Amino acid sequence: MDSVSSCLVFKLKKRQETQDENLFFVLHFFYTFVSLSQKKAKKTLTSDTHSMEVEIPTVWTDCLEIIKQHVDEQNFNTWFKPITPVRTEGDVLTIQVPSQFFYEWLEENYVPVLKKAVRQVLGENGRLEYSVVVDSGNQQNPSLTVNYPTGSGNKKNNNQQPNGNGNGHSHAEYSPFAYKALDPRTVNSRLNPNYVFENFVEGDCNRLARSAGVAVAKKPGTTSFNPLMLYGGVGVGKTHLVQAVGNEIKKNMPDKVVLYVDQNDFTNQFLNALQNLKMQEFQNFYLQVDLLILDDVQFLAGREKTQEIFFNIFNQLHQSGKQIIMTSDCPPRDLKGFQERLLSRFKWGLTADLQEPDFETKLAIINNKMQSDGIEIPTEVAEYLAYSVDTNLRDMEGVLNSLLFHATLLKKNIDLDLAKEVLKNIIKEIQSDVSVDYIQKTVADFFKVEMDQMKGKVKKREFVIPRQTAMYFCKRYTQLTLALIGENFGGRDHSTVIHALESVEDMMKVDANFKNSVDELTKKFKSRMSA
Repeated sequence: MDSVSSCLVFKLKKRQETQDENLFFVLHFFYTFVSLSQKKAKKTLTSDTHSMEVEIPTVWTDCLEIIKQHVDEQNFNTWFKPITPVRTEGDVLTIQVPSQFFYEWLEENYVPVLKKAVRQVLGENGRLEYSVVVDSGNQQNPSLTVNYPTGSGNKKNNNQQPNGNGNGHSHAEYSPFAYKALDPRTVNSRLNPNYVFENFVEGDCNRLARSAGVAVAKKPGTTSFNPLMLYGGVGVGKTHLVQAVGNEIKKNMPDKVVLYVDQNDFTNQFLNALQNLKMQEFQNFYLQVDLLILDDVQFLAGREKTQEIFFNIFNQLHQSGKQIIMTSDCPPRDLKGFQERLLSRFKWGLTADLQEPDFETKLAIINNKMQSDGIEIPTEVAEYLAYSVDTNLRDMEGVLNSLLFHATLLKKNIDLDLAKEVLKNIIKEIQSDVSVDYIQKTVADFFKVEMDQMKGKVKKREFVIPRQTAMYFCKRYTQLTLALIGENFGGRDHSTVIHALESVEDMMKVDANFKNSVDELTKKFKSRMSA
């Protein structure tokens, strides 16, 4: 019995040891598995591996699906599509937004819906942080960002209260979303329908600018010409060209929202928005525009607040692939009273100038204008106008309109006498005592050549230069047409006179001695006129 009992006790102990070993193995396996799982999970959350790169967009994509249920399509595209997910660490999702203004707008209007989305995806402890781009940089300098937690935005209007619709919109009278999404068919683009490419006369003075405008009109926002900055003096065709771009886009891309506004109207709208607490409406309106044309940007000089709001609008439109076109009276490098960060953005795209038109371009503009009105103008009248109106194209258009009016009112044909009558109050009167004969004699004496030799057919340089110089001064100080000037120089035609004028201007640029001669002769003629 004792031996049986001993055997039984031995078997029980053996079984117990086996069970303990099994239990130890199970516990050891479980501990090892859990430890490895925790390490793997920790590695997944903290490392920058490919799996993390996949996980972050997935988290943000899930959030966007929830946000879509509470925000209309237009506002979703404006305020949520530009956001880029940066990282997830534990229960914190970090997103990058394009600007400080963008961040503040989300904080003021969309915190409830953002929190709801993040908590549904990451859990009740889910939190959101922002990485705000304060300067997008360039190829040499990386972009600069600052980080903010949710709820730290600066509230610009403490009187605003959520209206309980789930997206944080404030009262309708203060909210930009009181405006419906802009309809391209009903938005007043403020464009002059007469400003089109077809009646914009191309010349050496504007060829680059026009070519850039055509390229932008074909692919707005997708070329390297964004922004497109056109500059030039008064009346050289800047407004016509930029509005031609707008009209072309409206014609071929009716779904695009196009807006032309000059600096004065933009500033007045901004001041009105400030006074009436409608800054949000003002900003939201401009952020829905696909092509923004701002005319006379130079007048923003010294207007710090207006520059700041334009800087924000510029950034948002540019980052959204929208096209920006501006005009100025000088290149960006010469603009004074502007923030440096704004000037640097003006230089991002293409800067092109429009110069004073040359004789041929003026002639083409005159003929184009008259043909569009169904009127034929004699060549000698067109040439007289092209050389006599040397201010700008706006004045030229006014002269042509006045000429048409006089011809219609007086029931006269357009001829040289009528043109001179119309112009007598527009261009400076030329003193009659500075005649062709006086000019020819004065120039011949100055260069020490005989009158007959200067007016004759000999093509030696010693005679050609005085002859061309005399033609130059005849055009400058008389009201004779090119054809009549040529008649006074041995019966030459108007093309010879044109060549002479161009030759004199070219020589003055490269020959300092010749330029001094022309300046000295100019003093003689001016002295006689004032005597």
